[in-house]
Amino acid sequence: MTQAELTTERHVTQVAGFTVWLTGLSGAGKSTLANAVARDLRGGGVRVETLDGDEVRQNLSKGLGFSREDRDTNIRRIGYVAKLLTRNGVVVISAAISPYRAVRDEVRREIGAFVEVHVKASLEACVRRDTKGLYARALAGEIAQFTGVSDPYEEPLAPELVVDTEREDVATGAARVIDRLVELGYLRSAADA
Repeated sequence: MTQAELTTERHVTQVAGFTVWLTGLSGAGKSTLANAVARDLRGGGVRVETLDGDEVRQNLSKGLGFSREDRDTNIRRIGYVAKLLTRNGVVVISAAISPYRAVRDEVRREIGAFVEVHVKASLEACVRRDTKGLYARALAGEIAQFTGVSDPYEEPLAPELVVDTEREDVATGAARVIDRLVELGYLRSAADA
């Protein structure tokens, strides 16, 4: 099924604002999945804002490093913006590594209407997909505190959904996210309207 077919076949309406939090290793496919879900939702008339971890780091978190404290601060900032948008009826899709479970759980409590999606891929797959060469540099010891190599990534214990990007293409993953949002009552399918 093509992206265009997905968009035209998926008729959903938004019930209220909520946040979809995509978490996973660098290169797992979070941004690609976020963009596909956002495109499908916008095609159905849903108000969506995407918060990409790299973009937020450049614009709202400039100057932060990669210590645990700085990473947590960055995630709290993304969470704060997501909370503001969510309470104003916007669907927020956050695509951020967010490696530490405790701060993800903290953001979940702050936002309330929160759906955690683990965008899963093996370290080997992420290394193969790495167009910037960051994993090669991290594995060579040139980059300290790199998630999945020299810094931990704490997988979610009970996410609302796991999308395995080694086994699912983008269109399938996006459709599964939207289906799960309908199941959870955050979206209503046209058939139910």
